Amino acid sequence: MSDAQIRPALPSDDGVLGELDRATWSSLHAVSPRPEPPYGPFFDELHRPEDFLVAEVDDERIAGYIRVARPTPLAGNGHVRQIQGLAVHEWARGRGVGRALLRAAALHARNQGARRLTLRVLGHNAPARALYEAEGYVVEGVLPGEFFLDGVYVDDVLMGISLTD
Repeated sequence: MSDAQIRPALPSDDGVLGELDRATWSSLHAVSPRPEPPYGPFFDELHRPEDFLVAEVDDERIAGYIRVARPTPLAGNGHVRQIQGLAVHEWARGRGVGRALLRAAALHARNQGARRLTLRVLGHNAPARALYEAEGYVVEGVLPGEFFLDGVYVDDVLMGISLTD
């Protein structure tokens, strides 16, 4: 079981989360190019601190984050929240941090009145897909060849979980 403590992100986490985001960048999950200096702020108008939960371990050392936000501004899907980013430092992997973040995200979304939590994951990201499936997420759709990454077409897998069960 995880020894992670989950808390809401704070504006002062900007630099540490930016470093974590860059350290965990991988073509296994990223559809955007590797970040290059000069680096902008982690938080901005579209990526607000209140959309993030942070995992801390070992004397408040940040081990990971998860972003939970509305997928659109439309009132008709205001009952849905979407995981729009999950990152765990390599040194913290295998300690249940990702699982703890997923569970905290579900609770956070429920507390906001959400009835569903969704995410998108690249088809070739087997470790992430296995974690999501173990936590009850099911594949709800596949966009075949949606991305062309490193010379290969990669599926975009849509997954979701009900928060009302």
